[in-house]
Parts: sequence; structure tokens; C-alpha cells
Amino acid sequence: MSRYRFSDFVLSPRRRLLLREGREQPLIPRYFDLLVFLIEHRGAAVHRRDIFDAVWTDVVVSDSALSQAVRTIRRVLDDDPREPRFVRTVSRHGYQFVWPEVVEEDESAEWPPDAGTSRVPRPAAVATAVAVAAPADPVAVLLAQIANPPATADEEEEQRDAAERLHAAGTAEALRRLPDLAHPAFARALLRDTRWDTPEAGAVPIFGTPGSAAVVWHLVGIRMRRTASLVRARWAGAAAGGALAGAAGGVIGGLLLIAAPGSDASPAVLPVLAAIGAACGAVAAAGIGAGLAVSESVTRSWRTAGTVIGGALGGGIVGLAIELLSRWSLDVLVGNHTPVGGGIEGVVIGAAAAFGYGTATRRSQDGTPAPRGRDRARVAFATAMACAVAALLISITGRPLVGGTIHAIAQASAGRQALLSPLGRLIGEPGFGPITAALIATGEGLAFGSGLALGLTRRGAR
Repeated sequence: MSRYRFSDFVLSPRRRLLLREGREQPLIPRYFDLLVFLIEHRGAAVHRRDIFDAVWTDVVVSDSALSQAVRTIRRVLDDDPREPRFVRTVSRHGYQFVWPEVVEEDESAEWPPDAGTSRVPRPAAVATAVAVAAPADPVAVLLAQIANPPATADEEEEQRDAAERLHAAGTAEALRRLPDLAHPAFARALLRDTRWDTPEAGAVPIFGTPGSAAVVWHLVGIRMRRTASLVRARWAGAAAGGALAGAAGGVIGGLLLIAAPGSDASPAVLPVLAAIGAACGAVAAAGIGAGLAVSESVTRSWRTAGTVIGGALGGGIVGLAIELLSRWSLDVLVGNHTPVGGGIEGVVIGAAAAFGYGTATRRSQDGTPAPRGRDRARVAFATAMACAVAALLISITGRPLVGGTIHAIAQASAGRQALLSPLGRLIGEPGFGPITAALIATGEGLAFGSGLALGLTRRGAR
């Protein structure tokens, strides 16, 4: 493994150190990896997509997260984006490390007493001018920049830079002076959000401080603005995964029903059950997926608990809406008063799916989880098992899921082909008994959980 010397910096990937004249320059791990990646590929302009794939390998982040990482690296390197010496922005493409004199040497070699290769001293006249122009109270200047919510995207990025600089100058001092600002709740929320990207940052408490509810409101708004496109993509992925899983479950159930002894089902039942399964899976996954996507975007502390709450809320809201709409539709259209579940089932399945998913992805940081290969399969398995257990418990209490509801409606409306009683005969029950209901519900949970997780963790194209 090599280390790199450029200007008055030494970058050691093995030791994970960035030194400037022997003094460590702190960077959070992802930003350190990004700097290493840019230096290793310094001969070419690196596309943003390649950066995401190489640095954020197990998570998905927004373009603004990459912009913030580059901005932080520039600040640590004392670089100017308008006249870059180290990191150049390549419009509509990505970034390039442009310092021409990078010395690559073996990490096992002795560290030189002078780490610099070609220092660029600041001219005395410039240094004097900067000293004269420097504000007497830099903290006050930075606080003024974050005093009000931003009006534009550019202003938002400037505010984040100011907040990161305040952390570097001293988080406690910045918090002590927040009450003097016009919007202290917004400023605290911004400091809370940027502390994750600043290794020098101290704690930024929310609860127990004045206006904590307003701080939470602003914090959610800040994170949702920066991750809105990711939330939409993950919501759509979850809905698609749920639809595919539901359709597959409907087809498999239909095939078993046709093959069961004493069944009146014809091949026409396959597209019907597939369509019902796809619709139910898509709607349920859309609700739970939306709750998961939003919660994992706005909660960075207590992430698993946040996703469980989000999944339960999303599943419960959608489930209750389906329950009411189904009951009203059956009553108005066919006069069928069959009890239909939805609300309670949505809460339980949503919480279980979120617990399995959140537990399996608890090590993912700095973005929304997007594991690959075996890790992705492990997340799908954990989510599927959690949903299967929840579905089994729901069935034991006598509440039906999709299969049980279809059977109940078919019984009440003389829809003989959709009766699932023949499936019970496959396992030795005389009809659609508790064991049959439990097995079908468990299968539904397995299919739904795996489809939801695979849809959520799809990286997508950039």
C-alpha cells in the first residue's frame, strides 16, 4: 500500500491519516476514502457515478452529500473552488485531483521529517491583507449566516459550510450564543444535522432545550429537502418489489389450488390471483416503504427504532385505508358484509418488516442502505423472516391476510373457484382450517418481506 505526499500534506491510507506539516487533519471515514479515491485516479476526471460506486458502496446518498464531502475536503486542504489547486469540479461529470506533484511512496518506508514536497507559502502582502480583513469575531459572522432558513439551494450549501466551520471552531460556544439569533431553532437543527459530517463536532442536544419541537420540525425539513429524490426512488422500489412478490405469490397459490384434490379452480384463477396479489403487495409495500424511506432519511440517532415507528405508521395508514375501502366496496357493490382486516395487520407487518430490515442494516452509515450480493440477500432474508413471524402471529389470532380474505369473500359470494379449502386437503385438513391459514399467511409474509427488502435496497441508475 502506498502513501501520498503533495504540497505540505501526507496522506496515509493504511494508517488512515491526513497530515499537514505533521499535524493530523480530521476527516470522517467516507470523506477520507473519497480523497484517497481522487488521488488514486488523479490522471482523469472521475465521474460522480464511479465515486458513488467506489466510496459509498453499501449505501445510497444524494448528489448534495457528494458536494458536501468535496466542500469539506477543500476546506481541510485550504483549497479554493474558484481557483482549485487540489480538487477541480468537472461540470456535469464529476471531480479531478489536479495537484501536479504527487509523490507516491511505500508505506513501509520511514516517514520523512519534512512531509512537504513543494509548499506554497502565502505572500507576506496577502497574509497581511487577510489578517486585516479577518473579522474580530468569526463565530458571530458564521452564526449570522445560519440565523435564517435558506431561500435557495446555493444559500443552503453555504449555510452548511458555515455550520461545519462553527463545529470546528467549537460546538459549545456556538450553542451558547444561539439564543441571540433570529431563528435559534433552525440554527440548532442545522448544527445537529452537520455534526455527523464534522469529526470535531460536539454534542448538539435537542430535547430539553428551548423550542425543541421547532428544532425537530426544522431538522426533519432539512433532511427531507436533501433526500427527497432518494425517498421517492426507494418508495417506488419498495412498491415494485411488493408488487412482484405479490404476483409471484398469487401465481404459486393458484397453481397449488388448481392441483389440489377436489378443486374447482380453472387456469383462469391464475391471472386473477396474480393481479390481486400484485395490487395488495404494491399498496402495502408502498405504505410501509414510504414510512421506512422517510424514517431512515430523517433519523440518524436511534435508527432502528425510527424505522420501526415509520414502518408501523406507513403500514397502519395504508392498511386502514384498504380496510375501509374494501368494506364499503363489498357492501355497496355486492351486498357482502364479510369482515376485512387491514389496519391492525398493517401496523404489525410494517413494524416487523422495519425491525428485520433495520436490524440487518444497522451498520450502514452516512446514507440509506443499499447492500450488494450476499449482504443484500441477508437483508432480504431477515426482513422476510420477520414478516413471516408477524404474519403467523396474526393468523393465530384469527385475523386473515390476503389469502384468508379471498377465501372469506369467496365463501360469502359463492365464488367456488377462489375457495381455498382444497389447499387444506393437501396437508390433511378437511378444509380451510387454522393450519392451512397459518401456512398461507406465513408464505405471504415470506414473499412480501423479501420483495419489500429487495425493492428498498435496489441501488438504481444515476
